[in-house]
Amino acid sequence: MLLNYQQMGQGSDVVLIHGLFGSLENLNVIAKALAENYRVTNIDLRNHGKSFHSDTMNYHAMAKDVSELLEHLTISKAHIIGHSMGGKVAMQLALNHPSLIDKLVVLDISPVANNPRHSAIFAGLNEVAQSNIKDRKSADEILAKHIEEMGVRQFLLKSFAKNDEGHYQWRFNLAVLYQQYENILAQVSENDSCLCDTLFIKGNDSDYILAEHRPAIMALFPNAKAKIIHGAGHWLHAQKPLAVNKAISDFLAH
Repeated sequence: MLLNYQQMGQGSDVVLIHGLFGSLENLNVIAKALAENYRVTNIDLRNHGKSFHSDTMNYHAMAKDVSELLEHLTISKAHIIGHSMGGKVAMQLALNHPSLIDKLVVLDISPVANNPRHSAIFAGLNEVAQSNIKDRKSADEILAKHIEEMGVRQFLLKSFAKNDEGHYQWRFNLAVLYQQYENILAQVSENDSCLCDTLFIKGNDSDYILAEHRPAIMALFPNAKAKIIHGAGHWLHAQKPLAVNKAISDFLAH
């Protein structure tokens, strides 16, 4: 089965990969900026957005989904950009299929295993799923019991939509994401390094990329560079879109 995707723009190819609980809409701010100079393919990962649901959720499977979509679209080489979990998918794709990669951009994630940090989010999502919710306002009130940050709740609610029967539900496959959460936290599988030009963009206020991750990054991506976006955390493309888009555009152009 093929991933859901949207394309815009013309030129050499760029592929965008969103993070956990997200969808292709989350990276539209990057897609629209890049579409002025590139053909952008913005995707929904499995168990997210409008893509298919599956009981399997690991980085090899997700990277294979992307490579199969690129083959279907006859894209033989592309710049790959991924945020958070999508950054790990991008790294796994680069390690498994280095010939597919023109340049690699990883937004605020490293290849190492992550600490669990979504227990409150899962609690809120599950409570909403188990309630008979008629509108987004009611869903937000339930989420607010678990998640203080309004921005995080607004991000999650982008994936709260009516199904074909007119009932509100989460677009992402909540049960599988919860069951397979350890696979989502896992490190990228190391079979070889990728010599592709790589840029890691870190939000200054985020702890997803730390100094102690540098040896692991350089072992897998020896041609990696880093850029820090000040005044931004993990959601750097939402908090500082102009700075993030400029960092990406400058890197791809040179």
